[in-house]
Amino acid sequence: MVPKKKHPIKKIGLHPRNKHQGRYNFKELISSCPELAPFVRLNNYNDESIDFSNAKAVMMLNKALLKHFYEIDYWEIPSGYLCPPIPGRADYIHHISDLLESSNNGIIPTGSQIKCLDIGVGANCIYPIIGNKEYGWSFVGSDIEPISIQSANEIIENNASLKGNVTLRLQLNPEDVFRGIINKDEYVDLSICNPPFHASAEEAQAGTLRKLSNLNRKKVTKTTLNFGGKNKELWCEGGEEKFIQKMIFQSQEFASSCLWFTTLVAKQTHLKAIYKTLKTVKAVEVKTIPMYQGNKTSRIVAWTFLNRAK
Repeated sequence: MVPKKKHPIKKIGLHPRNKHQGRYNFKELISSCPELAPFVRLNNYNDESIDFSNAKAVMMLNKALLKHFYEIDYWEIPSGYLCPPIPGRADYIHHISDLLESSNNGIIPTGSQIKCLDIGVGANCIYPIIGNKEYGWSFVGSDIEPISIQSANEIIENNASLKGNVTLRLQLNPEDVFRGIINKDEYVDLSICNPPFHASAEEAQAGTLRKLSNLNRKKVTKTTLNFGGKNKELWCEGGEEKFIQKMIFQSQEFASSCLWFTTLVAKQTHLKAIYKTLKTVKAVEVKTIPMYQGNKTSRIVAWTFLNRAK
């Protein structure tokens, strides 16, 4: 047997307020969610873990994390829909709370009067779950997929903490981002987005195969769904860069309706075009917030058309 591997006490780079520091404590997670137990095994380093290439195991880990850390009793998503890694999603929420703090005299604003728009809420409703639990914020979640809206609604209806704090709106025009979602005379404190990364279905499938090959430490040639993701969650024409540029151009129309527009940017090479677009629309202030999760590096780009005083 391979000697037990030494691990850092904290996961490298996670936000200090992120609850998912260090390795998962499977004993605590199983205590909160006994259904996780059959999926936990010893890995090659004699550590408790799960098979991250097994869709059911990943789904059950998420259910346990949401139950243990966020008091979510019901969390189900349709087969094949995106089952996101929770520590990274939590990091986005904590970093944007710092962004709001920077516009609020150094105090992190909490409570339901803070309204966040989640563009592409997905079937999993992860960002509203974490943002509401950690900071008490209210959320509007939008999506172009009726099935995603239906699934997220079921999560909301079956968790008392979310009812009344999260509302969902179906985007009827896939080419629109904010129009049809932000109502006339409505104000949101910030918008968040995890944009589709790939530019085609073929590119998305190749990316999934690479991820599975890395998880299995051998080449995988057939796609199986672990973290899942339907086409519209994983790719759009032009990929991440074009989607974000479209979002930036359309944000101009809602310049006074939102304090901070934000988006994840997975690929650093896309920043040049994004900054150029932000300059074109004359954003008053632009911030780039780096995020690190182990060996993975990404960033949040935030922009506003408003001065410090709302």
